[in-house]
Amino acid sequence: MSQPKFRHSLLALAIASVVSLPAYAQDQQNNEENEMEGLERIEVTARRKTESLQEVPVSVSSFGAGDLDTIGAEDITELQQRIPNATIQVSRGTNSTLTAYIRGVGQQDPLWGFEPGVGVYIDDVYVARPQGAVLEVFDIERIEVLRGPQGTLYGKNTIGGALKYVTKELTGYDELAIQGTVGSFNQRDLKISGQTALSDNFFVGAAVATLQRDGFGEYRNTGEENYNKDLMTYRLSAKWLINDDMDLKFSYDNTEDESNSKGGHRLLASAVTGQEPYDNVYDSNTAMPVANIVETEGMSLTFNWDIDANWGFKSITAQREGYTDTNIDFNSTGEPIFMVPAIYEDEQFTQEFQLSYTNNNDFDFVGGVYYYDGEACGVFGTVLPLYLAALGGVTVDNGGCVKTDSFAVYGQGNYDLNDDWTLTLGGRYTNDEKEADVFRYTYLGVHYINDAGLATPYDPAQVRAAFGDPFAVNSEFTSGGDWSRFSPHVALNYQVNNDLMFYGSYSNGFKSGGVDMRADKSLNPTIDEPYDPEVVDTFEFGMKSELLDGRMRLNSAVFFSDYTDMQVTVQRVVEAGISSQVLNAGESTVKGFEVETVFAATDSLNFTAMLGYIDAEFDAVVYTEPATGETTDVTDAWSFQNTPELTYNIGFNQTFDLANGQLVWSGNYAFRDDTQMFEAPSPLDQDSYGLLNTSLMWYSNSGQWSVGLHGKNLTDEEYRVGGYNFGPTFGDDAVVAYYGDPRTVSLTVGYKF
Repeated sequence: MSQPKFRHSLLALAIASVVSLPAYAQDQQNNEENEMEGLERIEVTARRKTESLQEVPVSVSSFGAGDLDTIGAEDITELQQRIPNATIQVSRGTNSTLTAYIRGVGQQDPLWGFEPGVGVYIDDVYVARPQGAVLEVFDIERIEVLRGPQGTLYGKNTIGGALKYVTKELTGYDELAIQGTVGSFNQRDLKISGQTALSDNFFVGAAVATLQRDGFGEYRNTGEENYNKDLMTYRLSAKWLINDDMDLKFSYDNTEDESNSKGGHRLLASAVTGQEPYDNVYDSNTAMPVANIVETEGMSLTFNWDIDANWGFKSITAQREGYTDTNIDFNSTGEPIFMVPAIYEDEQFTQEFQLSYTNNNDFDFVGGVYYYDGEACGVFGTVLPLYLAALGGVTVDNGGCVKTDSFAVYGQGNYDLNDDWTLTLGGRYTNDEKEADVFRYTYLGVHYINDAGLATPYDPAQVRAAFGDPFAVNSEFTSGGDWSRFSPHVALNYQVNNDLMFYGSYSNGFKSGGVDMRADKSLNPTIDEPYDPEVVDTFEFGMKSELLDGRMRLNSAVFFSDYTDMQVTVQRVVEAGISSQVLNAGESTVKGFEVETVFAATDSLNFTAMLGYIDAEFDAVVYTEPATGETTDVTDAWSFQNTPELTYNIGFNQTFDLANGQLVWSGNYAFRDDTQMFEAPSPLDQDSYGLLNTSLMWYSNSGQWSVGLHGKNLTDEEYRVGGYNFGPTFGDDAVVAYYGDPRTVSLTVGYKF
């Protein structure tokens, strides 16, 4: 059978299985003699207010702390298996930088100055940069993932969706929890969290986690660990109940990741050293130090005021910053052929004022103003000792800063036309201003720019002071842009009865324009011109339902997106070096559907299923070669990256009552279709694969003790999550891949005082 026919058959089978569940469930119900309990209510804040998941006319998945604890989730990338049409992974060559795509929209290149397509929020505070955004799962209330453009309520850079990380609320109760984990590759984690009340109206809380693990592999030529983990994170919080109507909450978080820089797996033999690809894909070689550090911290102050029974006011003031010092050996042979030491720094300040209204009858509204002031800086060197070897090597230093000022005003209201129909209207106006300073210098000789003691803002004067006048000035310019956009949202939902709702919606979102921070004007004279924002218009029709007396939840949606001026980062090896260009890649269309269901077969046995299908294609793309100016129609040659056509997940959860507590056995199988890593096919593209996981969790009758045994990727699948594809480069190739975690087993013991 051909592969396309197999895919279609599999898809049809999956759909039929989901659709047939109600009928099967009805048969089972008729055979039950005892009344069974329904599914628990899930609350989300997808529309900036607390409401039931089943009442929200938005495609959203929610994962509570208990659910994540049961499956032993360690960080947010594990949610990828349970979300349709989503890619949530660790970026290529990093340990804690996030690659996030939803419905074909995301950010493949984490370079400073580039904007994400999926917004990340920690307690409603926007996190602008992907560095350090692979958030650990600890001391949380829940994680929500919103699919589709969220431009009205969440602003720019949420055209694919939004990921909301909600930390645990302070209640004033005395709590202390300790959890330790040991596992494969000498995993040893410790998490401690607690809270207390210092007075009747002032609460404090703290949580700390240290996460350690040996490498999945090693650097063969140095003996250093590869794919290891060395991370510490902590959070402090305080809440003051000013009076019955006002409260003030302060939060601070800090994460320091000192895991080694990650080495890639060569897919081809080296023409220089003769090194063949290693059997263990987690083994590598390097000609660089493996020291690496990623630091992030943030603080926020949230003020809530219930003005009266109808009106509410909220103020969110926040500041965040991050620092990354890393080394990437693109060649991965141990020979100094293609090395990139790099530093990233960013800081941001945000202020949001929000006003809400409800008459508890037929109308509610939320609106506000939002201000963002941020600066993202970076500097990296491309060290090429083998190229022009007679001159002692070559170093290309590239750096600069992007300053962003953004202001937005937004509002969204819901009006009950009658008992069955509700109309939602919303809009957001955003003004975005950017100014970018870019330099790119070529030096004869070898030096490491992250050893030069440079300080932000990175500018040409510092580099010249450290290394002297360059052999060639490739770029040195200031550029920027000013973009404004109105993002509307319209939805109409029909409540058939208490258990069934249909909705239709239109949403618009945009990702801000910018300047290519790798710009090389010697190769492309017009590269200093800013690229435009990208825009998505999405139409969605969905259903939210609860069946069988609340024992089955079945939610689904179909969507169609018109994608305009998609930003695609293209890097090509040319005779004079590496040419970078950000293209506004014409027109594209994205359409598909999603199904999520959970079925309580008995009081102790639940089944879950998720299915996502997406058809994403370019409608018109013309690529201009920077070196020659020649244009090529690549519409049929390019495809969407990080967007598998089919994703599905099937799982179960069985509870056993024991004399001393409860034992919960859970498992799931998650499938991902063929995935293309870049806009054009490459050797890095990943074939379809599936991951099999299972967990056993025991909870004591007292609720104090818990013990969990977790097995992940039980079949030990090898699957790529990223890579670099430069082909023949500087005397050798640079086609290296990075992989997801191998099979792991861990044992977790927790105690709550």
